[in-house]
Amino acid sequence: MATSSDETPKTPVTEPIPSAPRTVPPSPPAPAAAPKKLRPTRISGTWIAVLVAIVVLIFLLVFILQNGDTATIHFLWGQFSLPLGVALLFGAIGGALLVAVVGAARILQLRRQAKRITDRPATASPARRES
Repeated sequence: MATSSDETPKTPVTEPIPSAPRTVPPSPPAPAAAPKKLRPTRISGTWIAVLVAIVVLIFLLVFILQNGDTATIHFLWGQFSLPLGVALLFGAIGGALLVAVVGAARILQLRRQAKRITDRPATASPARRES
């Protein structure tokens, strides 16, 4: 027995189905063979550091050559006569060494603390913060 819905002829729909308006424009097609961007390597970073160091050394050389007047330096119980540029360079080197020693001590402290945390069982209480 046929129902009324079976009796209606099936006709194709010719009207377009309304769609929501597009807010994002379609993306352009990708180029056929786009080259991948290379990641910087450690060697390239070292090369840049060497170039920067060369520029800094050139500026230091110019500074020392322009400040060639002799200066008398009193340190502890000694007295030295050095060109002013060289004396200031020694002072800068001494300051850099002091900063390096303090930084190395802090790195060692952090490494010991990290090793203590990784060697401890997971159920133990959190480590006391050291500063």
